[in-house]
Parts: sequence; structure tokens; C-alpha cells
Amino acid sequence: MSLRIDPAHVKRYRQIAMLMVRHGRGDLVRSTGMDAALEEETSEADPEAAACLADDLEAMGPTFVKLGQLMSSRVDLLSPPYIEALSRLQDDVAPFAFEEVEDIISSELQVRLSHLFRTFESTPLAAASLGQVHRATLRDGREVVVKVQRPGIREQVRGDMEVLADLASFLDKHTETGRRYGLAQLLEEFRKALVDELDYRREADNLSRMRELVADHDLIVVPEPFPDLTTSRVLTMEFVAGKKVTDLGSLARLELEGAPLADQLFAAYLDQVLVQGVFHADPHPGNVLVTPDGHLVLLDVGMIARLAPAVRDKLVKLFLALADARPEEVTRIAVTLGERLPEFDEAVFARTVADLVGRSADASLSDLDIGALVLQLTRTAGEAGLRMDPELVMLGKTLLNLDRVAATLDPGFEPREALQRHMAGLMKSSMRTTPAAVMASLLEAKEFVEELPGRVNRAFDAVGQGNFELRIKAFDEDEFLRGLHKLANVLAAAVVLAAMILASALLAKPSGDGASVENHIALVVFVMAVVVSLGMLARIALHSRKIRTGRRR
Repeated sequence: MSLRIDPAHVKRYRQIAMLMVRHGRGDLVRSTGMDAALEEETSEADPEAAACLADDLEAMGPTFVKLGQLMSSRVDLLSPPYIEALSRLQDDVAPFAFEEVEDIISSELQVRLSHLFRTFESTPLAAASLGQVHRATLRDGREVVVKVQRPGIREQVRGDMEVLADLASFLDKHTETGRRYGLAQLLEEFRKALVDELDYRREADNLSRMRELVADHDLIVVPEPFPDLTTSRVLTMEFVAGKKVTDLGSLARLELEGAPLADQLFAAYLDQVLVQGVFHADPHPGNVLVTPDGHLVLLDVGMIARLAPAVRDKLVKLFLALADARPEEVTRIAVTLGERLPEFDEAVFARTVADLVGRSADASLSDLDIGALVLQLTRTAGEAGLRMDPELVMLGKTLLNLDRVAATLDPGFEPREALQRHMAGLMKSSMRTTPAAVMASLLEAKEFVEELPGRVNRAFDAVGQGNFELRIKAFDEDEFLRGLHKLANVLAAAVVLAAMILASALLAKPSGDGASVENHIALVVFVMAVVVSLGMLARIALHSRKIRTGRRR
């Protein structure tokens, strides 16, 4: 079976097929039938494929540049050389003409450029695959930067996504790689992120949200957006002077008080991830500036990730387990954060995690990167057949970039020590609740109480009709069955004792004529029930003591 190739996209299919063959995945090309689109242009896999991959993706255009940047976070899919090559992928292309910039701004804002800005620099500060940034001054004297979307980019991205979606769907249905990693799901996440990035109004909203999140951190700055001068293709925001962290010279680093900057940046991101559930997902060094007065500026917040409360709670436990080097707890929590594939081997995964956590525990604090550790965990999970939630992968990449920024600001920065130091305050903040949350909990408790009798009745009906089925995965089935048998005996005895006590209560009558015989019988039944109950409690206590003694031995 082969993939149906749309004639309108033959050129794109050929480029993708050549890319796969060049980088050692000719098997996927043959399985989809795209080898027919290659004509005679196939070649042997390049031995330096990882080093050339970034160039290949850049040549194919902005969609594939962005896809490469996303894939650089998927350590569970790609080998380290490819991860390193894609991490260096630069979104830096030739600028488009200033005349087109004028036309787009005038069309989007419905006013001539000269009427809005006192000055507007024709040479862009930076040009990327999706757009470019120009410095300008508003009529009231405020300095701004204006981000303008590249002409025709939406149509190009839309066509590329159609090709990639067809390919991913086919691979998911007909290849082991697709079934194992869910390529269509990964592509859909990429599509959503790219669509958000192409709508500058969302980026303006993200800027406003990020300003709220870092409001309590006095050393971190996020530019203010100007919603009245922003559309889906034009973004206007405050200009903040500064140098990229990567451009700081040796002398500048010596003069900079980097330790408080690194610590506050790390604390701000932990608060975003573990308390707020919203975090800037791309804090690589090129998106972080240092101002002349020693502040940090976060730029390019087109990509924001969100975490559900349940995921945040699990992440708190995971980080604590990683920081304390508890591999069993890391394994247990990681399994709950992923999807078990049919081939998942938990025993193999547990051993690998134990080795990973053990090596991290032996490393010095300065040599340990929390982000690298999380990414290694996701890679280990993928190899064992556990497909991790995309949020965890994105978080690992975010923390890895954060570790690099912090290390640049302060070479002596210790992520694990910072994590342990800030965790108490973060947990205290995360435990704060709102009236709405309290009300929701009360409603859930009310629902549980109301539905409990019905659930118990249905369970007993199933037992009475012989339809009760209990499925439990246990390591020692024989021991479990013996324990279950003992539990059933205890429950049966408890039911009999309860019946005896109830019978004694029913037999008892108010004192008077004819009531003495029944009262004596009731008293005897009650005493018997008390004696048997005490005997059962003593037996249970003795049995528990024997178990504890045996375990100590």
C-alpha cells in the first residue's frame, strides 16, 4: 500500500522523500510509496547527516525550520547528534522589502505609516522565517518595535501542513515508527503551535499574561504590547534596550551580578510551571536580553505552554523525587504522566530510571542540569514503550534552555540546589485555594455521598448474581490470593457479628412482665458477640505482628 500523492504537492513530496533518504530513513520512503516521486534523485545516506540536517530544513522553508526546532526537543525520537544539530537551527533569513512592510502595516492598521510613527527604521533589527522586526517611535515619543509577518507565509505553511498531515497519517497506520510515537498527534500539536505563532494577537495576549506572571520578580522584564496597534499580522510592543545573553563578552559578564539574575529567572519559571500552570516555552539564550541596568528581558513569547492542575501536582512530586534521588518514586510518577504502549516493559523502564537517577545523584550539583535530566527521562520512557505527555517533553526542553541561560549568567549556578530551595515556597503557594475551588470540592463530596449507596448496591447485586469480576495486577498472585481470602474471612465474620449484635438489640425489651427471658437471651448474644470480636481483633493484631517480624528478618 502506498500514499496517494496530490499532484499539486509533488515537489514537496519529492523534497521530503529526499530528506528521509539522505538521513537514513529510506525504509519510511519505500513504505509510503514516495520513492516514485524521487525519479532518479535518490542517494545514499550522508554519513554526516546530523550536521547537514539543519541546512536541509532551512532550504525547505519556514515550516520545516519550525518543525526542526520543535523536533529538537524530542529526545525520545531522535539520537543525540540530531538533537544537537537541530538545537542550533537558526531562524534567520534574508529580510523582505521595506515597501512590502509599509503595505502590510497600512493595510492591517488602516492608516498610513507616517501618520502612526514619528520615525520608522527601514532596516530590520532581525528577520526570521515568519516575520521581521523594525524599530520605530510613536507620535507621542514612546519607542517601540513593530513585528511584521512575511508576505504569503500563511499560504505556504498551509500547503506544507497538508503534505505533512497526509504523510503522518499514513505512517501511523502502516509503520511501526508511526504506531510507536503517534506522528499524527505530534504533527497536530506542531500545527496548533504554528497557527498560534502566525496570529500576532495571541502573542500580544501572551505578553500581557507573562507580564502578570513575572510581576513579583523585580529583575525580570517583559515588553508591554500595544493592542490598538496590533493585528494578526502586525505586532507593536515596547522597545527595551539590551544585549542577548549569548553576546555578552567576558568583561561584561564580570561586571554583571549574574547570580541573583539566574536565581530569580529559575524561581520565576518554577512558579509558572508548578503554580500558575502557564509558562514561556522557548527561553533559549537568543530570546533573553540583559539590559544596561542589569535586568533580564524575555522576548518572543509566541509559544506559551499550559499545564492542567493534575499534571502540575504530578510534576511537583516528580521534581522532588528527582532532587532526592528516589528512582522508585520517579518511575511511578513517570508512568502516570505517559501512555503505556502494548510493548511497554515497566521492569526495564524501572531499571533504566534507577541507573539514570543514580548517575545524577553521583554528579556534583554544578554538573547536573534539571532540564537534561527530564529530557533523558522522556527518552528512556520512549525506548521502553511509554509515550510521555507532550507537555513534559516541552517542559524538559524549556528547563534545558533555562539551565543554559542560568549557567551563562552565573557559571556556579546549581539547578538542583535552587529547586530544593524554592520548592517549599512554591508548594505553599500551590496549596492556596479559591472559594470556587472549595465549592467544587464540596460539590464533588456531595456527589460522592449521594452516589455511594447506589454503587454499593450495584456491587452487592453483582456479587449475588455471580457477575462480580476483580482485575488486579500483582507481583505475587499466590500471596495476594491468600491475603484476599483472609480479608474475605474477616469481612464474613464481621457481618455475622454485626447480625448478632443487631439480633440482641431486637430481642431486648423494656423491663416488665415477660421481658426477662428475651432480655437474658439478648444479653447472652451480645456478650458472645463482644467476646468473638475481641478474639478477632487479637488474632488480627498477632498476625500483623508476625508479618512485620518476618519482614525484619
